[in-house]
Amino acid sequence: MTNVLALVVEDDPPWQGLLSELLRDIGLNVEVASALESAVTLIRAQPHRLAVVDLSLGGRDHRNQDGLRVLEALQRHDPGCVSILVSGFATVEIAVAALKEYGAFSCLRKEAFHRGEFRDLVHRALASAPPTSAVNTEIPLMPPARVLLVEDDAGWRSILTELLSDAGHMVQTANSFGEAWGYLRRGEYQLAVVDLSLARASAPHHNLDGMRLLEALHASQVPAIVVSGVATPEDIEYAYSEYHIFACLEKQTFDRHTFLRIVTEALQANRGDEACPPPLTAREWEVLQLVARGLSNKEIAQVLVITPNTVKRHLKSIFAKLDVHTRAAAVAWATQRPSRHKVSVPR
Repeated sequence: MTNVLALVVEDDPPWQGLLSELLRDIGLNVEVASALESAVTLIRAQPHRLAVVDLSLGGRDHRNQDGLRVLEALQRHDPGCVSILVSGFATVEIAVAALKEYGAFSCLRKEAFHRGEFRDLVHRALASAPPTSAVNTEIPLMPPARVLLVEDDAGWRSILTELLSDAGHMVQTANSFGEAWGYLRRGEYQLAVVDLSLARASAPHHNLDGMRLLEALHASQVPAIVVSGVATPEDIEYAYSEYHIFACLEKQTFDRHTFLRIVTEALQANRGDEACPPPLTAREWEVLQLVARGLSNKEIAQVLVITPNTVKRHLKSIFAKLDVHTRAAAVAWATQRPSRHKVSVPR
């Protein structure tokens, strides 16, 4: 566990939990305050590497701007801390004041909040802070995989797509059996995430589309994770016994940590006897993914807020770990996938 400390100052419990969870995912220890006074107490007690501060700490009083007072306290008592202001009510003038007068690194609007963008912003903010050796950047990551997501509910499709994309995977979405079947015939996938009940107009409450798709996936040797809200115990037992699904998660008790852990386990299991991937660091994977997008060293440096020389050092390390000598060879390694059998037509 890292000893790098972050501070979340937020009086709304759901937002407090979300921000804390995302920061812990990055590898930070998190302290939480819900009011100006408790925030100042924590700020005075010890230094923080990062602070995420809500503008309004007055409950339903939208005129409250205690968050600016928190930023002021950070300037006075913890000048090495990088701060991000979040708000659902901030005007342009307040945002400018937070950036110029109170030294905030950025200002985010809650109505436009996106987990992936927040994660990227935090990484840039941490990169701008004084260096520390306490942040663990040597955590080996799974290579990005091609994932087929089959879900007919737009809300759940959006949630699962965002989680998988934030984890670095390439996601192809489908909202019906026919659409998924077409993608499966035309492409190769390392994992499928499937809603067992793909409602159709002719049978909105119970249909076999999900089961038929699991049969096709099993025949194609693509591991499947079922995420369902209406599956019966008999359906789940049948999916495990007949189509050897990797896991089944219920939407009513869905936990994103559990989902991402199971995705990683399924991909690791699917590698079979293949050699384990080289232990690229999180930053090296970021560099390699940007190389795959065709960015130059200078452009990668701008995106990651590092120097071009640092990019060169990362590339040198990547080449050594992958035992390659060119950018093209590194990209080819990252995008290589185990071959799959052709899809068999389900009964």
